Amino acid sequence: MPAERVVFVHGAGSFGAAAWHRQHGLSLEFDCLYVRRHGFSTTGEPEPTDHARDQAIVAEALGGGGHVVAHSQGAVAAMMLAVERPDLVRTLTLVEPACFSLTAELPATAAHIALMTPLFADRTTMSDDEFLQEFVRRAFSADAQPPTTAEARRSAARLRLQSPPWEAPLSIVPGVPTFVLTGGWEPLYEEVADYLAGTGAVHRQAPGGHRPHDSREGDALIRAFLRTGTADSAA
Repeated sequence: MPAERVVFVHGAGSFGAAAWHRQHGLSLEFDCLYVRRHGFSTTGEPEPTDHARDQAIVAEALGGGGHVVAHSQGAVAAMMLAVERPDLVRTLTLVEPACFSLTAELPATAAHIALMTPLFADRTTMSDDEFLQEFVRRAFSADAQPPTTAEARRSAARLRLQSPPWEAPLSIVPGVPTFVLTGGWEPLYEEVADYLAGTGAVHRQAPGGHRPHDSREGDALIRAFLRTGTADSAA
C-alpha cells in the first residue's frame, strides 16, 4: 500500500526541507514533500506574496490528496486550499498559524495589526535591512542580525515584499480534521488557536517559541496526529 502524502508548507523564514528539519524522519512512514511557496528561491529574485499561487503549489504537491502541515504564514494558503478543496486535504496541521484575518477584531490581533500596519505602509520608503530590523523588533521584541550573506540579503528583500497576513482572503475555516500547535509565548497566536479550537480544532502547546515543531514535544504531537488522521490523536 502506497504511503500517504504529507505536504509541508513553510512560513516567512527558512523554506523547503530546511524549514522542517525535525520532521525529516517522517519520510520513513509517509510520502513527504517540502514545498517552496511562491517567490522563495535560493537563486531567483524574491517576489511578492501570491496566495493563489501558493494554494496551487500545495494542491499540486498533494496530487490525489493527503495531509498538510503548515507553519505561520504558510498556514494561510493551507487553510484556503482546505476550504476550497476539502476532498484533497485529509487533515490539516497548523503551527503558529498567522491566520489573522480570522481574528482581526479580537484584542491581541487588533493590537498586532495596529502595531504593524504603519510599518507595512512605510515599507516602500525603507531599505530591506531597515524593514527587517523594524519588523523583528515589533513582531518579536528582538534585534535582527544584519544580513551579511547573499541568502540573508535575499531573505530580507523577500520579507519586505510579503503582504500583511491579516489582508489574506480567508474568512471561514475548513471542515477537515485540524490540529493547531502553538509555542505558548505570544497571545497573538494563542488567540488564533483558541478561535480555531472554538470551531472544532484540537489545540496543544509545546516548547520552542514561534517554532514549536522544532521541539521534541511538538514533533511528537504532529507525528501522533498524522498517524491516526483524527482530531483526537493529539489529545
